[in-house]
Amino acid sequence: MTFLKYAVYRFFTMLLTLWIVSILVFTIINLPPGDYLSNQIAELRATGQAEGVAKAEFLRTEYALDRPIWEQYLIWVGFAPGPNGFSGLIQGDFGWSFEFDRPVGEIVGDALWLTVLVNLAAVLFVYVVALPLGVLAAAEAETWMDYTAGFVGYLGLATPNFLLALILFYYGHKYFDIPIGGLMDASFEGEPLSWAKVKSMATHLIVPTFVIGTAGAAAMMQRLRANMLDELSKPYVETARAKGLAPARLLAKYPLRMAFNPFVADIGNLLPAMVSGSVLVSVVLALPTIGPALLAALKSQDQFLAAFVLMFVALLTLVGTMISDLLLVLLDPRIRYGSRDT
Repeated sequence: MTFLKYAVYRFFTMLLTLWIVSILVFTIINLPPGDYLSNQIAELRATGQAEGVAKAEFLRTEYALDRPIWEQYLIWVGFAPGPNGFSGLIQGDFGWSFEFDRPVGEIVGDALWLTVLVNLAAVLFVYVVALPLGVLAAAEAETWMDYTAGFVGYLGLATPNFLLALILFYYGHKYFDIPIGGLMDASFEGEPLSWAKVKSMATHLIVPTFVIGTAGAAAMMQRLRANMLDELSKPYVETARAKGLAPARLLAKYPLRMAFNPFVADIGNLLPAMVSGSVLVSVVLALPTIGPALLAALKSQDQFLAAFVLMFVALLTLVGTMISDLLLVLLDPRIRYGSRDT
C-alpha cells in the first residue's frame, strides 16, 4: 500500500468514526430526562404564560423534537427531511440554540476559528518548551538541570489552569502591562484583518497560550525525558559512544528519533484535551472561544448547541489522530501501512 492510498484509507475511516461518534453524542445528549423546551414549557405552564407555551410548542414541532429519537438524529445530521426539508449538519445547518435564541452557526461562527487559533498557539508552545527541556533533562540526568526541569514540570502539572490564569491576570497586567481578557482590543472587533489587528491578537494570546499550554508541556516533557533515558541505556548507544560519536550528534541521530514518536502520537489527544481543559480558563479570561458556550449549553440542556460543540471537539480529535498516524508512517521506517508489509 502506497502512502497516498494509506492517507485516503485513513480519511474514510475517520469519516466512519465521526459518524459513529455523532450517534453516541446525540444519544448521550438526550439521555437526561427532558430538554430545554420541555423544562421551559413546564415553567411557563406553572406561571400561566399561555403565549410562551404556544411559542415553545411551535419550536418543538419546528425542530422535530416531538418525533422519536432516531428520527430526530437523522434530521439533525441531514440524512432525513425535517419540517423544512433536508437541513442538517451535512447541509451546513447546525440547529437552533434555545438558550441564546439564535442559530448555532451564528453563536459559534467566530468562536470556532478563535478556538483553533488559541489551541494551535498552545500546542506550539507545548512542543517548543517540552522538546528542549525534555532532552536537556535526559542528557543531564541527576544533575541540577534535571532537577530544575523536573521541579518546573511538576509545578506545571500541580497548578490548576484557572488559578494560573488568575495569577497572570493580576501580575501580568500590573507589572508587564499585558492585556488580559478577550483575544483582541475591542476597537478591532468586526474589523477586517490588518497588521495592527494581528499585533493586538498576538499580544492578547500571550497569557492564554501560557496558561493552557503549561500542563501539556509539563506532562510531555516528563514523558520525553523518560523515553530518552530508556533509549540512552540501550546497547546501541554505548556502541556509538565507544566509536567516538559526538554527544550532540548521538542524541539527535538515534535516541531522540526513537523517543520522538510519542510526541507525534500525542497530536491526536493534545488538541481536544486543550479545548475541553480550557473551558474554565476561557471563562476566567473572558476568551470568545467555544468553551463558555459549551458550559452554558450543558447547564441549560441546549441540545443542538452542546451536540455541535462536542462534534467539533470529536472532529479535532480524529483529524489530529489522522495527522499523527500519517506523520508516524513518514518518520518511523519501522511502521508499515498494513499487516502485509510487516
